[in-house]
Amino acid sequence: MKILFICIGNSCRSPMAESVMKSTAARHNLTDWHIDSAALREWNVGRRPEERALAVLAENGLSSDHVGRQICPDDFRRFDYVFGMDESNMADLQELAPVGCSAKIELLGKYRGKELDKIIIDPYFEHGIHGFRRCFDQIVICCENFVQMHCKAGL
Repeated sequence: MKILFICIGNSCRSPMAESVMKSTAARHNLTDWHIDSAALREWNVGRRPEERALAVLAENGLSSDHVGRQICPDDFRRFDYVFGMDESNMADLQELAPVGCSAKIELLGKYRGKELDKIIIDPYFEHGIHGFRRCFDQIVICCENFVQMHCKAGL
């Protein structure tokens, strides 16, 4: 399984999702899974994730060695799943996807279960760390549900 998480700048939501999914996959002994993240825009290419995102990961025993990169057309062929975080990400991904791409392009929040809000809100412009913690909690639920679904299906 190859999974790519996308957000607008690859500094908050997508690198957190990458770290969470790596941890979740490891806990389930899914050693053959490849997990990465990327941006829709070039703003943070070559940069580490946002300090508040790294702080929330550390609070939860996780870390990230990710260096920001921008999505490229080949990603739509290399990855099985490309997850966006909100409607804007999804619209951009649908527009960027090459004709006949093999990746399933989905909203990560689809895997939040019974919760009504499927959008993982960008915490970047919020003051403090609370929005990053909320974002992290949402991502944990989605990643665990995704893994559970795929383990039960034998994928």
